[in-house]
Amino acid sequence: MPEFILKAQLRKLKTKKCNGLREKDIIPAVVYGHDFKSISLQVPYTEFEKVFKETGESSLINLGIDGKTPLKVLIYDIQYHPLTNKIQHVDFYKIKAGEKITVETELKFINEAPAVKNLKGILVHNLDKIEIECFPEDLIHEIEVDVSGLATFEDAIRIKDLKISPKIEILQDLNEVVASVSRPQAEEEEKPAEEQPAVEEEKPAEEGTDKKDSTESEKR
Repeated sequence: MPEFILKAQLRKLKTKKCNGLREKDIIPAVVYGHDFKSISLQVPYTEFEKVFKETGESSLINLGIDGKTPLKVLIYDIQYHPLTNKIQHVDFYKIKAGEKITVETELKFINEAPAVKNLKGILVHNLDKIEIECFPEDLIHEIEVDVSGLATFEDAIRIKDLKISPKIEILQDLNEVVASVSRPQAEEEEKPAEEQPAVEEEKPAEEGTDKKDSTESEKR
């Protein structure tokens, strides 16, 4: 597994007074962990964004602070601006040697499902992450899901079917469906032409009414 390196500097300003840093494309950050005193940091926006695209939130990062020995950390939380969606703050979690960690690991779907290719079905991703627990040295960046076994609409890939190291514990229901193929959407049936409303026939005048009108005319 490749090593990911991110450089950071100690930060003296409090988070509430960091707008000046953000304007310079610097992200306020903090690193904390079990039995570890938290440290306020700042990291270059472009460098963090590049590392984050490669690692996500489930890969270890070597966080070098002011050129000192790097700390093994995970990206624990990211805060975004509600309007611009730019990163406003980052939380790093320092990993303790010999202590298991719990993360959500991305699923990477590979190959093509025969039910999609031959039967024109639609591949359905029921999950895009699964929660795992392991020691830091056994952590994986992503889990591959081979969909080439989905030959019919009745086939499904479940968590228990994934090829994962026995050193990694899955914290979800093993029978949960990861991927399947649904039938193609049926074309809408042609709607029947709208029926024209029937023309009502004129009703003949009532007999009693005709006699009454004739009598009144004679009297005149």
